[in-house]
Amino acid sequence: MKDSVIIVSTFVLGLVLARFGFLPDYLLNDKLSSYALYVLMFVVGISIGGDDEAISVLKKTNWKVMLVPLSVIVGSLGATALYSLFVSSLSVKEAMAVGAGFGYYSLSSILIGEMHGETLGTIALISNIIRELFTLLFSPLLVIVFGRLAPVVSGGATAMDSTLPIIITSSGKEYGLIAVFNGIILTILVPVIITFIFSVL
Repeated sequence: MKDSVIIVSTFVLGLVLARFGFLPDYLLNDKLSSYALYVLMFVVGISIGGDDEAISVLKKTNWKVMLVPLSVIVGSLGATALYSLFVSSLSVKEAMAVGAGFGYYSLSSILIGEMHGETLGTIALISNIIRELFTLLFSPLLVIVFGRLAPVVSGGATAMDSTLPIIITSSGKEYGLIAVFNGIILTILVPVIITFIFSVL
C-alpha cells in the first residue's frame, strides 16, 4: 500500500512541478520518455529472466492454470471495450489499450504514452494504479463475494509482487503459486498486447 501511495505522490508532484514551470526544459523533452521506456523494458527482462523462482513456477504449473491469465485478458479487454461504448471521448482501441495494462501501471503508461500520446498514458497510469489499490483494499470482500480466485484476477500483473501478500492472506497460501504464475504471464504479455492493439486492430 505504501509503495502505491509513493507512486501516486510522485506522479502528482511531477504534474504540479511541470504545470507551474519549475522543471528545466530538457526534462520536458518527449525523447526522455522513450529512453525511460527502453530502460524499463530492459529491467523487466532482467527481473523475469534472472528470477529462478519465477522460472520454476512456470515449470511446475498445470496447463489448466493458463485459464487464469486468459480470463484476466478476456475480462479486462472485454470490459474496457464495453466501457468505451458509453464514453464518447475514448475509442474502443484506446480503452482496450488502457485495460491491457493489467495493473502494470509503470510500463503500460509509458508504452501507451509513447505510442498514442501523454493523455491516454496518464489515463492508463491512473486506471492501473486504481486496479492495484482496489485489490489491496478489497481482496477479503472479493473472496466472500466471488471466490478465492477473485483477488488473483483483480490483481492482474501485480499478483506476482505488490498484491501477492494480500492475495495469500485473503485466498490462502495455496493460491500464491497461481498468483505468481498469473503475474508473470501478464507482465510478459503487457507490451505485446498493447503493441498489437495499436498496430493491428
